[in-house]
Amino acid sequence: MVSINEVGRGQIDQVGGKGANLGELIKSGIPVPPGFVVTTSSFKQFIEDNDIKDQIEQIILQTDVDDSLSLTESSSKIKKIILSSKVPSEIERKIIENYQKLITKRAGEVIDSNTASASSSAAGTAAAAEEDLLPLVAIRSSATAEDLPNASFAGQQSSFLNVKNELELMESIRKCWASLYEPRAIFYRFKNKISKVSIAVIVQKMIESDKSGIMFTVDPTTGENTILIEATWGLGESIVGGEISPDSYHVSKQKIKEKAIIDNAITDIKIAQKTKIIAFDTTSKTTITYDSPPDKINAQVLTKEQILKLASYGLMIEKYYDDQPQDIEFAIDKSENIFFVQSRPITTKADNKNKIDIIDKNQLIKGIGASPGTAVGKVKIIKTKDSIKNIEKGDIIVTAMTSPDLVPSMNKSSAIITDLGGRTCHAAIVSREMGIPAIVGAQNATIILQDNQVITVDAFNGIVYDGVVDLSSDTSISEYQKPSGVESGSGSSDSIKTKIKINLAFVKNIEEIEPKVEGVGLLRLEHMIAQYGTHPAKLMRDNRLDDYIQMLMDGIRPIAKIFNPKPVWVRTLDARTDEFRNLVGGEEEPHESNPMLGWHGIRRSLDEPALLKAELNAIKKLHDEGFTNLYVMLPFVISVEEVQKSKEICREISSTLENKIGIMVETPAAILIIEELCKEGISFVSFGTNDLTQLILGIDRNNERLSRLSSVFHPAVLKSMKMVIEVCNRLGVETSICGESGSQSEMAQILVRYGIKSISCNRDAIDLIRTTVFEEEQRMMKS
Repeated sequence: MVSINEVGRGQIDQVGGKGANLGELIKSGIPVPPGFVVTTSSFKQFIEDNDIKDQIEQIILQTDVDDSLSLTESSSKIKKIILSSKVPSEIERKIIENYQKLITKRAGEVIDSNTASASSSAAGTAAAAEEDLLPLVAIRSSATAEDLPNASFAGQQSSFLNVKNELELMESIRKCWASLYEPRAIFYRFKNKISKVSIAVIVQKMIESDKSGIMFTVDPTTGENTILIEATWGLGESIVGGEISPDSYHVSKQKIKEKAIIDNAITDIKIAQKTKIIAFDTTSKTTITYDSPPDKINAQVLTKEQILKLASYGLMIEKYYDDQPQDIEFAIDKSENIFFVQSRPITTKADNKNKIDIIDKNQLIKGIGASPGTAVGKVKIIKTKDSIKNIEKGDIIVTAMTSPDLVPSMNKSSAIITDLGGRTCHAAIVSREMGIPAIVGAQNATIILQDNQVITVDAFNGIVYDGVVDLSSDTSISEYQKPSGVESGSGSSDSIKTKIKINLAFVKNIEEIEPKVEGVGLLRLEHMIAQYGTHPAKLMRDNRLDDYIQMLMDGIRPIAKIFNPKPVWVRTLDARTDEFRNLVGGEEEPHESNPMLGWHGIRRSLDEPALLKAELNAIKKLHDEGFTNLYVMLPFVISVEEVQKSKEICREISSTLENKIGIMVETPAAILIIEELCKEGISFVSFGTNDLTQLILGIDRNNERLSRLSSVFHPAVLKSMKMVIEVCNRLGVETSICGESGSQSEMAQILVRYGIKSISCNRDAIDLIRTTVFEEEQRMMKS
C-alpha cells in the first residue's frame, strides 16, 4: 500500500497510469481527494498465492478476440477465477488499516505516515465499530497500460463509487482486479498490441458531488487550442458513461492567461437537457439514478466563476505536464470546493478546420460530432448487450448511450450514433483513437432510424442523411484540407518537390495514410519495446536476443510491407535511462541526474553493441524478405567516429546496410561537423528539433520556468538548420525533419525556403503540411 501523495510518474509499474497521474497532481498543488493505492505488487501476490497465473494465460491464448462469444466466455472464466480466490491476509490487513486512516483525513491533506499509523489507526479501529463513521470511498482501477499518450484505455476497467464498509471495500477491490479481464479490456489490449499488463487499485475518499464533469485542455473534436468543459449535476459517471448529454463550455486559453480580459474568456455555452442525475442516496446509502427536478433539467450547471476557475486549473495542469493537452475529471461539492480525480494525456486531437459542407436535403438527425469523419452503411440498433453480437462489418451502430462494452464491436463498425452522451464520454474518446466517425447527443436516433436502413454519416457537422449521399463533391474524409492542384499519395511528388513523410510508432490505420505520403521519416522502436514489456538490456543479459530480433521484425514488417517500396527510416534505440524503468528488468537502469543528456542514443548503442547488432540483424533479415526499403537512422550523433563504428558493425552483418545509414541532427556537435559527417558516407540527415533547441539554447525543456525562453524559431536554431541544409544539398545528402516542429506550418514554410528535401510530420498534420508546402513552393516559383 502507498499513499497517493507519495507516488509519481516514475512509479507507473507499481501504481498504474491513473495513480501516477494523481500523485503528480498533488505535487503540482492541485486539490485531490485523499487516498491510497493497492499496488500491482499486491495483485501479483494475489495471483501467485492462489496459483492462477497459468490458468489465466492459457484462457487468453485460446481466445479469439474478434469472436464476441469466445471473448465473453473467456472473460467470464477469468473473472470467476479471480472473484473466487482469497485475498492474502496480510494484504487485506494493510488495506483495511489504510482505509480506516481516511476517517481523519480531509481532501488535499497530507498526513505524515509515522504519526498517522499510531494516532489515526487507533482512532480508526474504534470508529470501525460504527459503520456510519467509516468513510465512503471510490474504488478505481489503475492499470500499468493505461492513460498512455496513444491509448487512453478509457473505461476499459471498472470503478465503484460510495463503497461504505470493509466488506464492500474488499469485494470492490477484487472486482477491480477482475475487470482487467473484461471483454472490452482484453480486446482493447490485443488491438493495441499490449501483452504485458498489471493493475493497481486506487482507494479515495468520496466527494459528495453537487456537480461534476470533464475538462479537455484542447478541443478533441476540432483540434482547436481552446478549453472544453462538460458538466452535469451529481456524479460525473453519467458523462463518462455517456448516460446524459452534458452542458458544454468553451474557454479561450489566451484570455485566461491575459487576466485583464478574463471576463470575456468564455467563448461558448451550450445548455443541455439533463433529465437524469446519478448521486449518493443518504437513505439507502447507495448510488442511485433518479429523474432531475424540473428546475435543474435546463439549468446551467456551472457558474461563470466556476468555469473560469476550472479553466485556470486546466492551464496549470497542462503546464505541469510539459504543455501536453490533458483530459481531466473534476467534482464540485456543495460548498463549491473543486477536486480533481483524474488527469491523463489526450490521445487524439482532430484537425477539423476544413470540415465538409452541409447539404440541405435528406437530413434525418443532428447531433454533436464527437469523432470527425464520414461513413455510409446499414443501421444496427443496439438496445441491449445481447444485441451487440449482431453487429457486422461496415454496420453503423445506433444506440441510446455510448458504452465501453461496445469497444470490441466498434472495430467492425463504420460509424457510431448515440441519443445521449457528450464529446468527452469514454466511447467517444475510444472512437477518436480508433478513427471511427461518431455522432453523440442525437436525442432520438434510436427512434427515427430503423434497422438495416442505409444512411450517410457526416461526423464533422454531426448530421445523419437518409440513403447514400455523395459528400465527395464537397470534401471527402480522406481528402479534406487538400489544396487544389495537389494530389494525395505518391503521385503528389509531381505537384510539390518537397517530400512529405510520416512519423510512426504503430501500424494502426496506416493503410489509409500510406497513399498520402512518400515514406516514413521516423519509425520509433521504443513503443514496440514498451508494448513487449521487457527491457532489451534484460533480454541481452538473459541471452534472449533472438526474442528481441523477432519482436522488432514483427513490429517493423507490417510497416515496411505497406510502404514498400517507399523508404522507411528506422531509428535505432533511443530510450533515456528513466523511460524504460517500469519494464521487466528496467529496475537495473542507472539513475542519472539528467537522463536527456545522459546514456542514450548511439553512444549507448556502441557501449552495448549486442543490442545494436540485434536491431541491425532484424533489419537485415527483413531485407532478406524483400523489404529493402528499410534504412537505419542513428540518434544523438556527436562524432564521425560514432558513424564509422556503426558502419563497421553494419558491415559485419550486411554490406547493404552500410549504404543505408543516416543520422539524426540534434546536437550542436553534429551541426558544426556536418560536412565531415556527410563525407563519411551517410545517406540522409533528419533534424530532431526538441533536443536541438534544448542544446543550442542551453534550456532544459522540462523546466517550466524557462519555457517562455525556449523556441524552435530562435534565430540560432534556424541558422543552424539552414547551414546544415546548405551543406547537405551541396554534397548530395537528403535533408529532413522528424521533430515535433515538422508538424507546424510555420516551420514547414521556413524549411521549404531553406531547401529541405523532405518533411516528416505526425499523422494528423499530413494534410496541413502538404498544403503549406504546396503554397510555399508556388510562392517561390512566382517570386
